[in-house]
Amino acid sequence: MKKMAAKTAVRKPRADAQRNREQILKVAKTAFTRSGESISMDDVAKRAGIGAGTLYRHFANRDALLAAVYRNEVEKLAAAEKTLAATLAPTEALRAWMLLFVDYIATKQIIAPALNAMVGGPAKLFDSSGQMIKDAIASLTKRAVESGDIRDDLEPLDLLRALVGVSNVASGPGWVESAKRLVDILMLGSRPMPKPSSKKR
Repeated sequence: MKKMAAKTAVRKPRADAQRNREQILKVAKTAFTRSGESISMDDVAKRAGIGAGTLYRHFANRDALLAAVYRNEVEKLAAAEKTLAATLAPTEALRAWMLLFVDYIATKQIIAPALNAMVGGPAKLFDSSGQMIKDAIASLTKRAVESGDIRDDLEPLDLLRALVGVSNVASGPGWVESAKRLVDILMLGSRPMPKPSSKKR
């Protein structure tokens, strides 16, 4: 008998499985926000409206889930760079992305204690995400500079440092609103300096 050759194909995740994963990440982010590292996998499954078995098929343990939540936030932030650049004017795109970055910092602060509790710590996770963020703001800043709406000596990392600095000295829940106000201050201060008048009296 002739053996039939097995056909192999790359299978895409089923739509329902993808929806489950997205729902799990959404619920887990909210859960970590409210309960920190004390949240359990069973709690996440219950809040997501799925069985524990479904949750464990996607994420082997709580550390894997936590890392996925953080990575998902970074990937959304990086992907937003292309979307904003394609739909908004250069300075508007840069401002919108910086506002999203403030939300990202808030998420990182919220889940940082739990990330630090992971075996081996979150250093590698932060290292890989940092480059994605730097690349995104560098691209948006370059576009804004080339448009002539932003001064050409602006360093993208200076914008990030300013926003991160606000979060590091935060002493209350109002720091997010303060950081978002800072975005507009930074955008205003990033405009090109007016050229001195050449007219003679």
